[in-house]
Order: sequence, then structure tokens, then C-alpha cells
Amino acid sequence: MSDHPEWFAAKRYGWGAGLPIAWQGWALSAAFGISVFAAWYLLRDEVLAFVSILVPLSVVFMVICARTTRGGWHWRWGKND
Repeated sequence: MSDHPEWFAAKRYGWGAGLPIAWQGWALSAAFGISVFAAWYLLRDEVLAFVSILVPLSVVFMVICARTTRGGWHWRWGKND
């Protein structure tokens, strides 16, 4: 067990987070998805405005995912890693 919260499982192959393993991870993922959809819906005709919201929102989501992934983010080769 780590000192940090564990909301996401690590991917078996590759780099990054897998599916959420705690309700906080599911809530964060749902909030991100709803936020992206709402921004798209409200800013359909304003591409630059949509991108200017999407980029920082995605960065914040990825940072939170990276900090709350079990084992952290690093390259994995399968079961042995």
C-alpha cells in the first residue's frame, strides 16, 4: 500500500493508467467526460475556445490520474513488471 490514494489500476502493457478501481476514479472520469461534452456542446462553433478549455482540462485530468495510479506511471511489459 502506498502513501498516495489509489484510484486507478496501472495498465498491464504500456504507459499510463487503466480503469478506475475506486469510486473516486470513476467520479473523476465521469466529471471529465461530462465537462468535455458540455464544453463541446456550448462551444460547437468556437473551435479555438473549445481547444483552450480542453487542453488545460485534459492536463489536470492526466496529472490527477498519474498521481493516483497504483504503482505510478512507467512502461510495463506485462505480468512480470
